[in-house]
Amino acid sequence: MALSKNTSKATHAQVSTRRKSKPREKVSPKVDWFPEELEAFKPPERYTVSEWADKYRVLTNISAEPGRWRTARTPYLKEPMDKFTDPLIESISLCFGAQIGKTETELNMIGYALHQTASPTMMVYPTDTIAKFASDKRVQPMIRSVEPLADMYDESSKLLELDFVNGNYMVLVGANSPSSLSSRSIKYLFFDEIDKYPAFSGKEANPIKLAEERTKTFVDKKIVRVSTPTIESGNIWQSYMDANERKQYYVPCPHCGVSQTLKFKQIKWPEEHHGNADMIRNTAYYECEHCKHRIDDKHKMDMLRQGEWRAVNESQVRVVRSVAYHLSSLYSPWVTFGDVAYEFVKSKNTPSELMNFINSWLAEPWKSAKTKSTQNLVFTQSEVPRGIVPQHAPLLIASVDVQQDHFWWEVRAYAHGVSSYLVDYGQASSWSDLTEILIDREYPSEYGEARKIVRAGIDSGYRTDEVYQYCAQYPEVCVPVKGDSSHSPLAPPYKMSSIEKGVIGGMKLYVVNTDYWKDFIFARMVRPANEPGTIHLFKDCPEEYSEHLRSEEKQEIRNVKTGAVTVQWKPLTSHPTNHLLDTCVYNAMVADSVGVKYLPEYNLDTDEEDEDTDAEDFNADSRGWFS
Repeated sequence: MALSKNTSKATHAQVSTRRKSKPREKVSPKVDWFPEELEAFKPPERYTVSEWADKYRVLTNISAEPGRWRTARTPYLKEPMDKFTDPLIESISLCFGAQIGKTETELNMIGYALHQTASPTMMVYPTDTIAKFASDKRVQPMIRSVEPLADMYDESSKLLELDFVNGNYMVLVGANSPSSLSSRSIKYLFFDEIDKYPAFSGKEANPIKLAEERTKTFVDKKIVRVSTPTIESGNIWQSYMDANERKQYYVPCPHCGVSQTLKFKQIKWPEEHHGNADMIRNTAYYECEHCKHRIDDKHKMDMLRQGEWRAVNESQVRVVRSVAYHLSSLYSPWVTFGDVAYEFVKSKNTPSELMNFINSWLAEPWKSAKTKSTQNLVFTQSEVPRGIVPQHAPLLIASVDVQQDHFWWEVRAYAHGVSSYLVDYGQASSWSDLTEILIDREYPSEYGEARKIVRAGIDSGYRTDEVYQYCAQYPEVCVPVKGDSSHSPLAPPYKMSSIEKGVIGGMKLYVVNTDYWKDFIFARMVRPANEPGTIHLFKDCPEEYSEHLRSEEKQEIRNVKTGAVTVQWKPLTSHPTNHLLDTCVYNAMVADSVGVKYLPEYNLDTDEEDEDTDAEDFNADSRGWFS
């Protein structure tokens, strides 16, 4: 049957309408999510490191102030921490003193990186042993104290390989194990106490360069170097000096308002307390460089809150990629100005202790005498004639440099404050002559009292067996010594080793760090005669002795393999004889080994040693070879 036009149009409209109708939507079944599950899908909140630390960090009981972290307690740490989240910065260096908070700063950065990102992290310590200790006592306790990190942490992790359930990981390694540094790619790399890393010999890969290679695949990498400094060519000081931007912390004077950095030379104490470390500790204060007003410890916290980091160099690049911060212990809320003064007074006369003060308290490198020559030095002479022992210097120490057919020897008398006086020196042609000098001879004091040598160090680098036999013959007085010029600023002043072969009952050999003791000697030979710790010659001492002492000087030596520059003592061709320099070195070391630093002051009125007598005055500015 034929359809009418109207019917046809209606049918077409119905079909068209059906085609244009929306398809039926599929309805997903309703899912009820637990709050914890919903929380897992939320994007992480974004903080700066200081904000993150204030929200999450809880300090453990090994910290100076356990409990909730507060950046406001150490305001100077805020900017260095927050630089970690600056996308333009690749390298951050912290050249910090002790008790400043540098370890907690590292842990805050690490905690932030592990929580806020899913990127691999590495911490390099000086040795594997230190890495294990740090993992057990610092890093893992930090992770467990931060709730969101603790929830992600896999407690079955190895001690040096920390894993997280989100796939992230952190490795802790020692710089003494180069093979551990090359196994994985790393985005966040931390070097802890980088100046304490083992010396790089050039025979194996440089551990620092090897670790840095691990970050190449990350365009947004971060490399953080943290350490107290050691020497000018050390890693942290070089990182500080090479940074695009170097910064120091300026604080305002509470009296005049002028901003300044805190300097050790501005710590003052009453003149009448010179030499009394305990009194100095209780009375020291800071003097403003500008208005000269007294600043006490009670002012420090407000000064820190108002302080700011300022660049101290003009950046030579358009975009700053590396930034370095320098901060001494003078800024620490836990260290008083008196503490700093006390530490200086106690350490100033001993090179190793003074070096620790300069490195760990002032956060400055130990500056060697590389720019000074020994040739123009005028050595301090006493008023006591040759062969006479100063009455106030009761400890007699001898030292011997052994040659093929003769011996060089010297005798020194030591007093309170490690002051020493050359009593006599010369050559001996035989062991029997040496016995008369070291064992039999009595040395008269200024008032006629006879004194004998307490200890004698004999060089065993030559005619070794003869030296051992001689020392075994007089074990109460004589000890074998041997020079070792290791050139390492971190090497101890001396170490002891046992001699078993050919010596009945065994014997101790003193291995002497000769570079250390040469520094010690020249730091004291140019001091004023009345200053504690001065090394004196006897009255009208022949020029021969001084010429021996001037036979070497410090020179910069570059390692052709590693490119590292060190400063070493080297002989001068114009002064071929240095035997008495060797005896002077051995003498100082032997005196230290018997505890010369603990000698009480000698009371001339009673002719007795008096432990209660104040030391002689000294200048707070470190004088002499290192000034």
